[in-house]
Amino acid sequence: MEAVHHPVMVREVVRWLACAPGRRMADLTVGLGGHAAAILDACSPDGLLVGLDRDEQALAVARTRLPEDRARLHHADARALPEVLAREGWEAVDGVVLDLGVSSLQLDTPERGFSFQADGPLDMRMDRGNPLSAAVIVNTWPEDALGDVIRRYGEERWAGRIAAAIVRARSLGPLTGTKDLATLVTDAIPAKFRAPHPHPATRTFQALRIAVNRELEDLAPTLEAARGCLTVGGRLVVISFHSLEDRIVKQTFRHWEGACVCPPGLPVCGCGRHALARVLTPRPLTPDPVETRGNPRARSAKLRAVERVAA
Repeated sequence: MEAVHHPVMVREVVRWLACAPGRRMADLTVGLGGHAAAILDACSPDGLLVGLDRDEQALAVARTRLPEDRARLHHADARALPEVLAREGWEAVDGVVLDLGVSSLQLDTPERGFSFQADGPLDMRMDRGNPLSAAVIVNTWPEDALGDVIRRYGEERWAGRIAAAIVRARSLGPLTGTKDLATLVTDAIPAKFRAPHPHPATRTFQALRIAVNRELEDLAPTLEAARGCLTVGGRLVVISFHSLEDRIVKQTFRHWEGACVCPPGLPVCGCGRHALARVLTPRPLTPDPVETRGNPRARSAKLRAVERVAA
């Protein structure tokens, strides 16, 4: 069955990228091609797009949806944008979009192991060539490392109890299924603290997914690579879905905008800092109520945009 795909904040992405005919754009998380299709439409008739994704299954779907003559798709990590552009013979792009959410295909395909709504293997790999899966983490990592990951990446209050429960359970046999893990996590949280929404296992599954795919470690280098590939005046638009991602995006954008930090009164600048980008969204944009009613997964989305101002 074909995945139902609802690209998040697509009108805002097109607007803040300043799409126009003839522009060259990049989608670093092309997924099923929703944002890419809208960008190409807004850049018609001659705009081009290079699309990257770690998920070959998603790319296969995107190839059926995007015009072959205007979209160049690559199975590649988002950090590889400079190398991909070099292969295409492009010096730079006029806009870059980065959607940090999990795709509908990944969430709705049980065998990918991203969701506990249906039982599936403990996988969670965006790139299925990645040797690290959620099963490896829950079955082999020490208890303290498990607790640290769940606490830091899931912001889970009961991380220690959950890690201890996982270690006890795996001593009886390997943990293999998403449903069993979700039940184990739920049972590890004291009953009076189990809110029905979100599901008690949500934060633990988020933490495991982030660890498997190095989502936070790779984010800052990805942003730097994207900025370096923009033309002066080119724009970078990022959509994040939880506070840890948004914090990195916000801090990176502020750093790029930073001007001189020398003490007042110096006759000349000694720090050598100059602005690399201009923040276009002082506060993050969020989906309107109409979108969130039609696509509940968009509720936590935050969009930030910058414009490159210096080489």
